[in-house]
Amino acid sequence: MPLENKPNIAMIQVHQLSKTYNKTTVLNINSLEIPKGQSFGLVGNNGAGKTTFFSLLLDLIQPSTGYIKSNDIQVNTSENWKSFTGSFLDENFLIGYLTPEEYFYFIGDLRNQNKADIDALLAKHEEFFNGEILKNKKYLRDLSKGNQKKVGIIATLIGNPEVVILDEPFANLDPTTVSRLKKIIKELADDPNVTVLVSSHDLQHTVEVCNRIVALNKGEIVKDIQTSKETLQELELFFAV
Repeated sequence: MPLENKPNIAMIQVHQLSKTYNKTTVLNINSLEIPKGQSFGLVGNNGAGKTTFFSLLLDLIQPSTGYIKSNDIQVNTSENWKSFTGSFLDENFLIGYLTPEEYFYFIGDLRNQNKADIDALLAKHEEFFNGEILKNKKYLRDLSKGNQKKVGIIATLIGNPEVVILDEPFANLDPTTVSRLKKIIKELADDPNVTVLVSSHDLQHTVEVCNRIVALNKGEIVKDIQTSKETLQELELFFAV
């Protein structure tokens, strides 16, 4: 079958992955594949291993065993995956002494985007910013948690990455902004060349924007389901036990 006709080309591959701290295993995933173009949701309680998994995927921590490949590149042995990956885990990804504009242009330089490219992206997401981010002459450190998150999320889109990773993107956002963010994620998910990974405590939001949901419990996969009308209820019943 020609490559372009294959619907399930793996973008992310996980092999015998584990992470252990002080003899306690916090993540243990034997095998997981996330196809190119999939919108993938990761759910679970606090301590389930969601952020640990994303940190391993971004080479922020080293695995105890196994590895993750992104587009066939092992992330902890090569940096080539960085050129096609955009991510925002928390405000530590930001540079507090920069204004939002300075930060966007800085990330643009890293991703070979000129000022016009960045300005076009910012104009596209003006509604998402809701007049609270640009031209206010505030440093990132002085913004609210929600507005810091808005900056981080839009910065992930600079350079049209093929992999977009967002950890708890709906937290600290007001309902209007959440609705606008869902629209952004759905638009990304409609692109067959973009793989979106979202982790969240909010089951409903995650189900609405992802076509596959994986639930973690104590670092292990306990559910892996394609999103349907029954998915939210299934997850709510599972976590209610």
